[in-house]
Amino acid sequence: MDLTQIHGLGSYLALKLVGECGTNLAAWPSAKHFTSWLALAPHNKISGGKVLSSRTQRTSNRAASLLRLAAVAVGRTDTALGAFYRRLSARVGKSKAITATARKIAVLFYNTVRHDVIGDPTYADAVLDRLVHNAHRIEITGESLRRARGKQAKSA
Repeated sequence: MDLTQIHGLGSYLALKLVGECGTNLAAWPSAKHFTSWLALAPHNKISGGKVLSSRTQRTSNRAASLLRLAAVAVGRTDTALGAFYRRLSARVGKSKAITATARKIAVLFYNTVRHDVIGDPTYADAVLDRLVHNAHRIEITGESLRRARGKQAKSA
């Protein structure tokens, strides 16, 4: 398991996160429980079916602070997480964007340590299913690049 493959986590920050959370994340059944423990998930106050407040709790959790630092660092990079941070900060402000990006990094950290998988495999399956389901809507004309390369390889 190489935690430095997660954008925003360097070797020092990954070591500090493992020091704070440990390598056995079985105490949290899912990534949602883990982000709730870090106080990076919204704490919804609901009364009568109406959401009165949806803010994250204030916390002095050191792991959450480290993830927020990683979120600020990844915001300056040219990656998908950096684009997510910039898109969100333009819309809702920097502090909320930092919290949301830190939550995404926490989910990646959890899945990497617990399941040795970078990213969420169910999300990848959902994207693939959506592409297959909507394939009939795409009208592609012209020769396939794979077929053209195959013909070139056979003729050579």
